[in-house]
Amino acid sequence: MSRARVAVYLLFFLAGAAVGTWTARIPAIKENLGLSDGRLSLALLAIAAGAVVGMQAVGRLVDRYGSSRVMIPAALLQGVVLVLPAYAANLGTLAAALFGFGVVHGVLDVSMNANAVEVERAWGRPIMSSFHAVFSIGGFAGAAVGGLFAHLALSPAVTFLSVGAVIALLAAWAAAWALRSRPAPVISADGVRPGLPKGILFLGVLAFCCLVGEGAAADWSSVYLREDLAASAGFAAAGYAAFSIMMTAGRLAGDRLAARFGPVALVRGCGLLAAAGLGLALTIGHPVAAVAGFGCFGAGLSCIVPQVFSAAGHRDPAFAGRALARVASIGYLGFLSGPVLIGGIAELSGLPRALAVPALLAAFVALAATALRTRTTEPVGS
Repeated sequence: MSRARVAVYLLFFLAGAAVGTWTARIPAIKENLGLSDGRLSLALLAIAAGAVVGMQAVGRLVDRYGSSRVMIPAALLQGVVLVLPAYAANLGTLAAALFGFGVVHGVLDVSMNANAVEVERAWGRPIMSSFHAVFSIGGFAGAAVGGLFAHLALSPAVTFLSVGAVIALLAAWAAAWALRSRPAPVISADGVRPGLPKGILFLGVLAFCCLVGEGAAADWSSVYLREDLAASAGFAAAGYAAFSIMMTAGRLAGDRLAARFGPVALVRGCGLLAAAGLGLALTIGHPVAAVAGFGCFGAGLSCIVPQVFSAAGHRDPAFAGRALARVASIGYLGFLSGPVLIGGIAELSGLPRALAVPALLAAFVALAATALRTRTTEPVGS
């Protein structure tokens, strides 16, 4: 089982690395195609659209054929679709390439989380947070590699071909160690085909609330420090850096915390920490306090989505794929709509009041943490 766990770690790392590498070379793609900010944003929307389509389509495949039979081809294909944007000749072909990248990423996201749930079930104690931590680490690594290629003045094609080849190679290696899952029966003894487990949509709402905060921190933390608190341009970037570092650290510690306190208490505490951290950042109104507050916000949000995904996947093994697909899709919409929502409210009442929305949503998650209470997700020995 240790090899199966390592295999899923590797796939989470590669998925993060692919996204990080692409993100690092966006400026070069934009320059090569002569795209304005507005036209680039249209192309980037194609990734989001593709991811949602992939997530919606893959649930039934995972439940019917098993997560490993979907996860491995998607991981291999990820190395291929990463290359395509480098050869786009115009906005249309770039959008098509990014749509394909998004579809594959969405399929891989759901299937590898489903496989992680199976590994967690076999492992006998919470390990989901560590998988998501490795995804974050992969994102940092991919961005660093992409930045290095950019520093060396190498083209996006060389970057994506090099990284894509490594991704495909390591994905093939992970395939040999991956847990070979078997689809659970979806027909009960009396011949009735049940629907999705109860509470899945609400778990999706909790993921939505959390990912609104992640999207808001990514797009608005630096703006808040720079424009509202008059921080220097360099120090303004420290807000999101603190958020990202503390989120990764929180996920690395999340499994031990989940085993000790259980997912309900962990998510309740994390929601309160996130709400208090961001609330203090907005109330004190000092750049140093804001950076500390965004760090607490990242630490608070860190364990919520992994625990929500774990609860969704464990609720009914026969429908783990569809449950995770539904929760991931709803959550992803929060990540996409969060920055837009914050921007709209900021236009009407100012950015500090707009950023209070993610703090309130984190408090709501804390209040609703009992939704994660299932027999299979309580800590071992409880």
